[in-house]
This record gives sequence, structure tokens and C-alpha cells, in this order.
Amino acid sequence: MNIMDILQQSGGIGTMAKELGINESVAQAGAAALLPAVLGGFKKTTQAQPSGLEGLGGLLGQLGGGGLLDSVLAPQQTPVQQGNEVLGQIFGSKEVSRTVAAGAEQQTGISSDLLKKMLPVVAMMVAGYMAKQGGDESGGGGLGGLIGGLLGGGNQSSGGALGGLGSLLDLDGDGNPLDDIIGMAGKLAR
Repeated sequence: MNIMDILQQSGGIGTMAKELGINESVAQAGAAALLPAVLGGFKKTTQAQPSGLEGLGGLLGQLGGGGLLDSVLAPQQTPVQQGNEVLGQIFGSKEVSRTVAAGAEQQTGISSDLLKKMLPVVAMMVAGYMAKQGGDESGGGGLGGLIGGLLGGGNQSSGGALGGLGSLLDLDGDGNPLDDIIGMAGKLAR
């Protein structure tokens, strides 16, 4: 099961569709197009942190940790400001967010205005899920193993450290999640 399936099964995609007043299949297509860029942003952030994965774990904790996913799933309207804070940390500028939305629009045909509304919610779901899987440890111990394997950092071999988690990010099902992440990150650099 990949991360898109998990976001769907958790109810995050359905919640996002309801809040934005769109069909769930449109929300799913938009999220699938945005995920590689969000994951690539986390990879870039991990590499830029002086303390690497531990720094990212602390950052996720500061941004709201597992509560980010809970906020999306809550019956109240999603506080997208938290998602925008996540995007600011992983992308660095609103221009990158606009570029990501434009690229996803070309890929899906969904308007970039709608994709821009989806982006902070998708970022919250991913960050919240990663924080929950890492045990919400601000020091990043469990998170380091998770993200290290998922994003290609750390000292673990990609298979052993991940267990079944490697498939979460393998959006094209080829057994290598890094190509999915790096592919979108490369598109952002253009």
C-alpha cells in the first residue's frame, strides 16, 4: 500500500473533497499529482537541516506533529494556515508552491487555483502521517528511521529499515520510492 492509499483510507482525501466542494475522484487525482512535490520538499528539507533527520523530526513536532493529520480529519474546517507553514518550511517560497500547482495542473487538467487550495491540506496530511509513524518524537529517533528509509537518508538499507513503509512512497509501483520523489523535485528546479 502506498501513501496515497493510506491518505484515502484514513479519510483525508474524502475530508478534503468535502471541504473544497469537489468530487472525491478529483481530490484523489489532485493529491496524487501534488504528493511527489511534497515528498521531494521533505527530502530537500532533510538534506538542508544541520542535524538531518533529527532536525526534521523536531520541525514536524514544531509544526504540529501528528496533530496535523488529525486537524484535517477533524469535523471542523481544516486550519490551512498550518499547512501553509509546512509548505513554507519544505518549499521555502510561495513561488515553488505556484510552480508545483501549475505542474500538477498540466498533469491532471485540474485548475491550478483548486490545486493551490489542496496543497496545504496534502502537506498537512503527509507531515502528520510521517510524524505519527515516527512516534511523534521531537528528537526524531523513530522518525529518523522512517524518513531516512523513505527519503534515502540515514544509515539504514532502504529495505531493512523500512519494512513495508517503502511502498508508501512508491507511487508508480516500481519498487523504488526515490525515483518518484526525485522526479518531481527535478521538475521543480526547471
